[in-house]
Amino acid sequence: MSNNVHVLSHPLVSARLSKLRQTSTTSKEFREGIHDISFMLGYEASRDLEQATFEGQTPIGDFTGSTVKPKIGFTPILRAGLGMTDALLTLFPCSEAPVYHLGLYREQVSLQPVEYYSKLPASPPIDLCYLLDPLIATGGTAVAALNMIVDWGIPVSKIKVLAVLASEQGLAQVQSQFPGLEIWVAAVDSELTTTGLVSPGLGDTSEFLLVSSSSTTTMTGSATPLSASATLTPSTPVLNDFIPSAAVKASGMATLAASDVIELISSRSTSSSAVFIYDLAEQVGFGALTQSWSKSDPLAASVVSLQTRAGAGLSLVGRLSQGTSKDAAKGSVLTAYTTPTGLAGMILTPVGDRFVLSPTLSSLNPVLSVLPDNFTILLSATPQESVDLAIAAYKLPSHVIHLFDHYSSARELGRLQVPSFPSRDQVGESVQQVLQDAGYKFFDYVGDKEARTVLVVLNGPFALAAKAIAAQVSGFGVLVVRVLRPWDEDAFKAVLPPTVRRVHVLDDVATGSSQGILYVNVFSTLLDPTSPGPAVQAHPVLPTRTQEYLSKPSSFIQFISTLIPGGFEEPVVLDAATKIKLLFFGTPGTALSSVPKLIEKTFLSSSSLTSRFLTEHDVFSRPGGITADRLLLSPKDVPSDNVPVPLSLPIAKDSEGVSTFLAVLHQTLLKSHSILVHARPGSVVLVISSWTAPELVANLHSDVVSLIRERSLRVCLVDAQGIATQLAGAEGAIHSSLQSTVVYLAFLHLYLGALASEAAVLKIAKDIYPEGLQGFDLRKVNAYTRAGLAEVDVSGVQEKGDESREAALKDFEFNAIAVSTDDGETIVNGARLGSWHDAAKHLIFPSAFDPPSVPPSETEKYPQIRSLRPDVPERTYLVTCTVNRRLTPSEYDRNVFHLEFDTSGTGLKYEIGEALGVYGWNDEAEVTDFCEWYGVDPARLVTIPVPGSDSEVHTRTVFQVLQQQVDLFGKPPKSFYSDLAEFAQQSADKHTLQFIGSPEGASTFKKLSEKDTVTFADVLKRYTSARPGIEVLCEIVGDIKPRHYSIASAQSVVGDRVDLLVVTVDWVTPNGSPRYGQCTRYLAGLKVGQKVTVSIKPSVMKLPPNDLQPLIMAGLGTGAAPFRAFLQHRAMLVEKGIPVGPVYYYFGSRHQSQEYLYGEEIEAFIDSGVISRAGLAFSRDQPKKIYIQHKMLEDAESLARMLRTEEGVFYLCGPTWPVPDVYEALVNALVKHHDMDAITAGNYLEGLKEEERYVLEVY
Repeated sequence: MSNNVHVLSHPLVSARLSKLRQTSTTSKEFREGIHDISFMLGYEASRDLEQATFEGQTPIGDFTGSTVKPKIGFTPILRAGLGMTDALLTLFPCSEAPVYHLGLYREQVSLQPVEYYSKLPASPPIDLCYLLDPLIATGGTAVAALNMIVDWGIPVSKIKVLAVLASEQGLAQVQSQFPGLEIWVAAVDSELTTTGLVSPGLGDTSEFLLVSSSSTTTMTGSATPLSASATLTPSTPVLNDFIPSAAVKASGMATLAASDVIELISSRSTSSSAVFIYDLAEQVGFGALTQSWSKSDPLAASVVSLQTRAGAGLSLVGRLSQGTSKDAAKGSVLTAYTTPTGLAGMILTPVGDRFVLSPTLSSLNPVLSVLPDNFTILLSATPQESVDLAIAAYKLPSHVIHLFDHYSSARELGRLQVPSFPSRDQVGESVQQVLQDAGYKFFDYVGDKEARTVLVVLNGPFALAAKAIAAQVSGFGVLVVRVLRPWDEDAFKAVLPPTVRRVHVLDDVATGSSQGILYVNVFSTLLDPTSPGPAVQAHPVLPTRTQEYLSKPSSFIQFISTLIPGGFEEPVVLDAATKIKLLFFGTPGTALSSVPKLIEKTFLSSSSLTSRFLTEHDVFSRPGGITADRLLLSPKDVPSDNVPVPLSLPIAKDSEGVSTFLAVLHQTLLKSHSILVHARPGSVVLVISSWTAPELVANLHSDVVSLIRERSLRVCLVDAQGIATQLAGAEGAIHSSLQSTVVYLAFLHLYLGALASEAAVLKIAKDIYPEGLQGFDLRKVNAYTRAGLAEVDVSGVQEKGDESREAALKDFEFNAIAVSTDDGETIVNGARLGSWHDAAKHLIFPSAFDPPSVPPSETEKYPQIRSLRPDVPERTYLVTCTVNRRLTPSEYDRNVFHLEFDTSGTGLKYEIGEALGVYGWNDEAEVTDFCEWYGVDPARLVTIPVPGSDSEVHTRTVFQVLQQQVDLFGKPPKSFYSDLAEFAQQSADKHTLQFIGSPEGASTFKKLSEKDTVTFADVLKRYTSARPGIEVLCEIVGDIKPRHYSIASAQSVVGDRVDLLVVTVDWVTPNGSPRYGQCTRYLAGLKVGQKVTVSIKPSVMKLPPNDLQPLIMAGLGTGAAPFRAFLQHRAMLVEKGIPVGPVYYYFGSRHQSQEYLYGEEIEAFIDSGVISRAGLAFSRDQPKKIYIQHKMLEDAESLARMLRTEEGVFYLCGPTWPVPDVYEALVNALVKHHDMDAITAGNYLEGLKEEERYVLEVY
């Protein structure tokens, strides 16, 4: 064993390790033992740390003290590494040693590590890293983590690995990969089992550390309600032995959702030979699990990602038409995931001009006529039925289209019975036989056996609703179609009551004039020229009507009543079984996101209640999105009607109130959205807020106050964040988890009402927190929660006058299925919001967002010039440069210049604060030189496809493409090296490029990208044997992205003009080569009269709605650009005699004489009173540097007053470096002048971000 491996030899370590090995050891004892051993490992591993000395003084005299010199950081491997972290933080507190989590697990079939989480910052702010991995078995996970740390920038000599136990084989593997690595371990075992377990070992460390022994589910991620993660992650159910471990771990399912089980069934290699995943399926949250399993699970089928486009589906149909998808000779089964927009635009269809998801099947009808006859079409409604028919589909002797309700029912979380998975050799004799074996028929009939009126409807959400109505009404029945093809006329007639006189067909169609296939089938079945049969009447249901029925179920009930002669004799309700309806509104990715699922988990174990849980998102009405969680509870002894959750608990505009309990998990939602409208009269509303009760009332919209009074709502308030701070101190993982615990306990108190004794609440809570709260007494947390619950009284609130100018409250609309956050960005179904937004516009909602196909002259005064940039989707304009003036002296080392563009005749309109996207060109001389070196004729024509179009192309010369479109002198991503390697003719070039593009080449790539700042052209010139054709080169390099610059003018003042303030970007590489920012170089060289292609991009820099609101503007350098526009607009208002609020303007640069940007204009604004106060900071004009934060401190009292009491808005624009200092200046101002502590002041500023009153645009 290497000298760098240190095995602790200590009686206390041996005693604790022996205790850990015993099967009788409890989870609590195991965690304590891990903590103690980890502490001793950390203590011993830190013996040689370098020290720094300082001179100090005790109460008696002077002394020379010491501190640890290197900056230490801890990297625990999730999940089990969390058990070691607390011990190490005892030695090095959080303030001294940051923690960076790495998520890795070992796939149990291949025993290979799989990465699922990493939060390493861009560059390491530490000198020495302690990698915490309790158990080194095969060594694969440790090696993977070490590779990540080394790639991050920490050398092996600065890493210490701490492990409680290791195998000899695992240590050898780690040492072979990282010779010289320092490893500290409590003990080493000699054997490793065939399944990769250390023997005699410790067992499953992560299970002991993170899972309650009484839990009925196996958990993934952070599996206890109070673990060292920022928020709770869902648990994973133990389905059956047929589910592979990799699939279970990757799924992250809480309880079972039918959609997830369907993916699991379809993705097994025993079911499918290959899975084709169309983009539309992924964009509505279906297919991501299959993609993940295909990469980590050897039992998963291969995956092919496909784009939805005209004719693309026909290729798949053609392939299937050559034989059945169950080709006996090859035993192959092809599975495709799509919405039937992939088969013509179904499932998710635009409703009017709004982004709303809908389960309409209207676009299915035209598809059926082109499908071959050997297709079976199955429709399922309930979650259980969806799973059963998914399995049955793989046993059918034909091609199959299975339509299930991903809109709601299939995504419900609940208990499911999962039959054995199919295999490719289990092919049934007929559709009838396979369905019968599964317990289903072609048609179901529910209602009066002697009904005279029957409604025929496709199986789905409205079928379930209609069945619930039929169970309550005499003389009426519902016939549900489960198999649309093949159509069985005899089976249909057999279930139809002989007494029926009128048959109504509910048909999903795209237009009112079209006939659906269901009506055609029913009409032809009942048409009998020899004898009079029942009359058949079609009721076309357009997508807008579908949405109306979903959002307002009473309209569907009213529709059914019109079908029955005389209407209903008694009132009819859809959800007679559901007694309790809980509704939660929050925001994705916050500390409280997991609370609704915690509450659902409580009722899952109930012996008397059945629970149904559904989550939906609205990502368009608020930055970051809104989440609505619905939880329905009904007695188990009452038969379930299976009415879809959205119909039982609709979230509708102008709702009359349906929820029996409503929780608002993010206080600012009350100011922006109409949330309480969904609360039933007399019900309880829980608001989680840092506001006091009077502050909450003051922040409520007047409509909300009126609603609370009218419906006699009982509004209760609890400050979860404040209570967590009292209990845990500074914010962090434990703090966040405590917040969710407080809200959970508050819910129990309100839900139980008069029965909410301490004993009753704690008894229920201990089922969720069986192991306690990791050092926190659950009884104490409950006491703080009970004391913190306050009821809000609005009886004395005065109505607000018209001068308050309240903005109208927004409505929640369901338009996204899977939403999370990452570093402040919203991720929708795995894609950044921007790209998902584009996909939604052009793919899911084409009729709502695609331009009509009419001549531009008939629709636009200033039509889009498509030939400008046919490769970009944005609206572009061709503007003319009229001014290019340098603002800094020619001898000054920074070239800051002012540009003006004439926009007349273009139709370009912009709002104050928006940004101008400039499509810059590469340097003409450099492009010419490259063409000569590459040996390509610059005048040669090339034809390039327009991105996003299969039929549209544009033709240009090579020179035009390389100068105007292709990012030839930009920074190449890692993938470029791998792509280029395929074209390398020399082995050395090929292997070098492959290495740089591989994970092992991360350090080399980082040096090339960040230090040498190489361009695409540089790489081509380094590896000269890699020379793809010019068309291919254009494709793998990619296009020049527009650079966005804050507009420095107000169109209300300058008219058909747009101004920019720009500084050139240039630098020198380590080898002395000059480098230039592509777009600033282009702009700096513009000549008057030259045309420039531009676009407009919205910005966070917006003026407040009320002109009387104070403005506080802080700009550094060219960050002054948007504020020039603000000041121009305010000056115009003043000139017109319109009252405006005060303006405080802070500007910072190095020297007043050289870089006082727009100085003459600023002085004029000061003289005219447009600027009330100017804080000008020229850092290098005096011996001691002065920055804008120093100027802000001089005005601390005024700034605090404007932000706290006058609805003031603070803006900062410029580089990122002053953000912490400016933030601290504002916090100190609030602390000093408004009796806040630092945490409260910081929280207040964070709240201003939500209100768009603390706005940062930094770069």
